[in-house]
Order: sequence, then C-alpha cells, then structure tokens
Amino acid sequence: SSAVSEQRHIEERLLNDKGLSIEDAEKDYQETDIDSEEIEKLKKRIESMGAVNLAAPEEYEQIENRYAFLSKQKTDLDKAREDLYAAINKINLTTRQNFQETFVQVKDNFRKIFSQLFEGGEADLLLTDEGNLLETGIDIIAQPPGKKLQYVSLLSGGERSLTAIALLFAIYLIKPSPFCILDEIDGHLDEANIL
Repeated sequence: SSAVSEQRHIEERLLNDKGLSIEDAEKDYQETDIDSEEIEKLKKRIESMGAVNLAAPEEYEQIENRYAFLSKQKTDLDKAREDLYAAINKINLTTRQNFQETFVQVKDNFRKIFSQLFEGGEADLLLTDEGNLLETGIDIIAQPPGKKLQYVSLLSGGERSLTAIALLFAIYLIKPSPFCILDEIDGHLDEANIL
C-alpha cells in the first residue's frame, strides 16, 4: 500500500513537473539507447565539476549589482573627462585670444614709451613661437638712438633698466595698478639718463 502510494506520488510529480504520464516516460526510456560508456563519461564530467555552489545565484546578483555600479561610475567619469577636455579647450582658446590681443597692445605701448624714454630709437617685442601662443617666449629687441638694433641682453646696464621701465609701463597702461613702487629703479641708470 505504501509502495502504491509512493508510485502514485511519483506519477503525479512526473505529470506536474514534466507533463509526462508514466506510460510515456517508460516508452521514452525504452526508445533511448544510452551507451554505458557515455554514462560513465557523463558521471566523471559531473564529478570533475565539483560540488554545486548553492550560493551562486546570490553571489551572481551581488557581482552583477557591483558591475552595474562600477559601469555607472565609469560612464560618469568618461562624461566628466569629456567635459573637462571641452573646458580646457575653451579655456585654451580664450587664453590664446586674450594673450594675442594683450600682446599686440603691450607691443604698441612698449614702442611708444621706449621712444619717449630714450628720446628716439626703436624697440619691439617678438614671439619666439607664434604657432604656440600658450608656450611661446618673448624676445625684447631695442635700438637706443645711435646704436644698432639688438637683443636687450646686449645693452648696457642703464639701457636695460630704461628698457625694463618702458616694458613695465607698457603693461601698466593695459592693466593699471593702484600702486607702483619703483624702489631704486634708477640704480643702473647713467647720470645723463636720470636728469
């Protein structure tokens, strides 16, 4: 009686879980010709896989959540990097434009003030690398009256001081400062230039 009830229970499970009657299952089993070697291979393969990790679904969900979080972080960082590069490019463009405009104004002011301080002569400011305004250097060329055009480093101490004063005031004309202290500015000037 318990064997019959157990058989009935198995039949019900088979029908509910697999949708098969016991007759259909017996028929399928008889039609299936499985080699015993194949069965042994499959058993060994199952054994080599090791124990079943019952916590795998939970671990997978945790890892998937972590991956989603990190993916979002990466997307945010990529967007922030793109925004930063765009800001840098905009700043560089604005800086180039401002530098170019300011340089032209300083150059014009420097020429005028140099000529006034030396009562003649010529001066110029030249960019060492016009193609790269953000990293270019500036050469100062000066020609006091009666001398040939030369770099400021070849001038006498007094001439260099007077040229530096001309450049200083050329910059101050563009961006005036409320105070300008010129302590011992006449230190290297010749007596003739001080009067």
